[in-house]
Amino acid sequence: MLTTSKNVLLLGSGAREHALAEKLTRDGATVHVLPGNAGIPNSQLGFNPLDFEAVRAYAQAQDSTLIVVGPEAPLAAGIADFFAGSDIRVFGPTRSAARLESSKVWSKEFMRRHGVATAQAWPFRSDNIAAARAKAAELGGHVVVKYDGLAAGKGVYVCSSPAEAEAAFDDLQASYSGWFSFLLEEKLTGPEISIIGLTDGITIRLLATSQDHKQLLAGDQGPNTGGMGAYCPVPFADDNVLAAVRRAIVDPTLRGLQREQFAFRGFLYFGIMLTPSGPKLLEYNVRLGDPEAEVLLPALDSSLLTLIESTLDGSLAQQGVRQRPGAFVGVVLASGGYPAPTFPTGFPISGLDHLPADVRAYHGATRRNDAGQLVTNGGRVLVLTAHGRDLEEATARAYDACARVTFEGAYFRPDIAQRPAPVLTASAVN
Repeated sequence: MLTTSKNVLLLGSGAREHALAEKLTRDGATVHVLPGNAGIPNSQLGFNPLDFEAVRAYAQAQDSTLIVVGPEAPLAAGIADFFAGSDIRVFGPTRSAARLESSKVWSKEFMRRHGVATAQAWPFRSDNIAAARAKAAELGGHVVVKYDGLAAGKGVYVCSSPAEAEAAFDDLQASYSGWFSFLLEEKLTGPEISIIGLTDGITIRLLATSQDHKQLLAGDQGPNTGGMGAYCPVPFADDNVLAAVRRAIVDPTLRGLQREQFAFRGFLYFGIMLTPSGPKLLEYNVRLGDPEAEVLLPALDSSLLTLIESTLDGSLAQQGVRQRPGAFVGVVLASGGYPAPTFPTGFPISGLDHLPADVRAYHGATRRNDAGQLVTNGGRVLVLTAHGRDLEEATARAYDACARVTFEGAYFRPDIAQRPAPVLTASAVN
């Protein structure tokens, strides 16, 4: 195996990056986070991770030959291409491969080309939105509207009526000015799971199954967010489910990456719905999910650093993935008013010093004010992750931690990891 420098550069600023930095540090690396935030050690606050020349200069100054990319924006902007052929290696796909996430329309075409099970969909442009409205009406409003580009976990409207579809189109036009593309999909039904792995485009090593909670309110009500909490592993995603997912989604995806000769070395995320007719792919991400990362990384017993190095040097097939026993639950503490475009921030955070030793507090949107106080600095402020012998114990511990941390307007969804267990039909896992 080629050995990278133990000085790792990590790009990003949220709770996902905090979880990545913590795990890589436990694996023996010294991690510098660009830009990080007030709660992540070795953060270089104010650093622009899209300034690739500055990233290169910092890497050279730190004698670092490994860059791990947290968010999607640097990948979509081509950071892997920028460093190609240099002695600095990037864990993340090239710009062309990152289109699996950065373009919903292109991604859907990739799925169709390579036989990946997915929903029917129809691409549209903003200058022909009337045709999209007509198609949505034809489907009775049971559609999903997806903005084509990066939308920070948003830009997706799940509609159950003609009125909701019309509201989605209105919001799409209000949110994205100028010319843009979008996708109209049939609305599928069934429980969702997230499956994330590390891949070199040939071999994939999967982490534990997880489940996100996108809607703001209990009972999966309210607007979509970047994610209000997650847990792993998913009890109903047994070996039969995973085998069906591999056949219908994962294996065809890997064959597609090989046929199109993408230089894909990084995380690959499959957002999956277990429909009555079998598993269907909702979306790809080309990085770790957030908040899934905040439960998956504490659950990972294997060295993430070793898995990353193996992915980059072509020996991933020789590696296995070990998980810690038990369950992990992460709950997002959000600012009041999130996910509206604007809401007040700057409120002091208290209680982090009173958390149990086995609870991890991952900082998402925090900063220090002029007085040195830790304050809120955005929508998803913290993720509190707890470990338990089973899902019930982990959930109780996570909510006990939430009760100890306070800031003005703090909000958390009260039913993370508490959805009723679904009953899957035989056809759903075949």
